[in-house]
Amino acid sequence: MVETTDEEILSMFREQTTKSRSFTLLMDAYNERIYWHIRRLVVSHEDAQDVLQETFINVYNNLDKFAGKSKIYTWLYRIATNECIRLLRNRQKFLSSYDEVSEKLISQLHDNSIEESDKILIKFQEAILSLPEKQRLVFNLRYYDELSYEEISQVLDSSVATLKTNYHYASNKIKDYMINA
Repeated sequence: MVETTDEEILSMFREQTTKSRSFTLLMDAYNERIYWHIRRLVVSHEDAQDVLQETFINVYNNLDKFAGKSKIYTWLYRIATNECIRLLRNRQKFLSSYDEVSEKLISQLHDNSIEESDKILIKFQEAILSLPEKQRLVFNLRYYDELSYEEISQVLDSSVATLKTNYHYASNKIKDYMINA
């Protein structure tokens, strides 16, 4: 099977006759990667599915406006990240603090993991969820998604120096949590 490039997908999308097919190719190429990025931020599968759906609706509605100044996956990550932030902030309106949102996410993490062998992974995820929002976003994009600081800069619209600082602080907080918690 021959893979279709992002440029071919974009070209096909701009033609009305192949718009649906090209969007399917785009979803097939990035669905899993974007899902796991979202899942790490919102924790629950149901929330991740909802955010993923919203992300691809936004992509479909705006793909013809994609200027090509970044790679398509960084654009997708930016949309997905913004949708995650929107969901978490909407949830925060109903809870009194960011700490309550984090506690709810940690609770969901424990609800989803029962096996004894998962304790270290759960503790690691708790450490990540205890980070401030910006540090958590930077950490996930760098650690799990292995994006460069330049790519993260495009996703989060932040300077590379700031991102490096956030990642450094996040890493140190996670290490401290793993040792002391």
